[in-house]
Amino acid sequence: MAQVFIGLGSNLSDPVRQLKRAIEHLKLLEKTSVVTCSSFYCSKPQGPQDQPDFVNAVCLLETLLSPECLLLALQEIERTQGRIKQRHWGERLIDLDILLFDDCVISLPHLTIPHSEIPHRDFVLIPLSEIAPDTVVPSMGTVTSLIAQLDNSYLYSIQS
Repeated sequence: MAQVFIGLGSNLSDPVRQLKRAIEHLKLLEKTSVVTCSSFYCSKPQGPQDQPDFVNAVCLLETLLSPECLLLALQEIERTQGRIKQRHWGERLIDLDILLFDDCVISLPHLTIPHSEIPHRDFVLIPLSEIAPDTVVPSMGTVTSLIAQLDNSYLYSIQS
């Protein structure tokens, strides 16, 4: 079983409900189990500022799916929940990203693991550190060291 960290984000149509719904969908994936999920974190948008704030979380999965099969499954969950990409780094009903897949390094046109934006996103690193503080991001460093190097902060509160 591969250990996989998934980043979740939403800023439309009751984002907390959208994340909870996505987690329920993750629990139904074949050959996959949800081990744990972080708390929900509020963050300012990283992209255009004329959109609502986000709610973010990170889940740890164990799966027998390949990275590409998991990506397809995540995209299907996004479609099921009604995601329509309107603009780069724009508002979204649900966003599910493969952050880490074991210690794999994958660089394909449609899939990059580890996710290339991990070192720049406190809304990924802080929830990741909550559930797996000793995690090493291949070719980037430890979660703790990446948090220490952050230049920008998007988090402003934690959802209960």
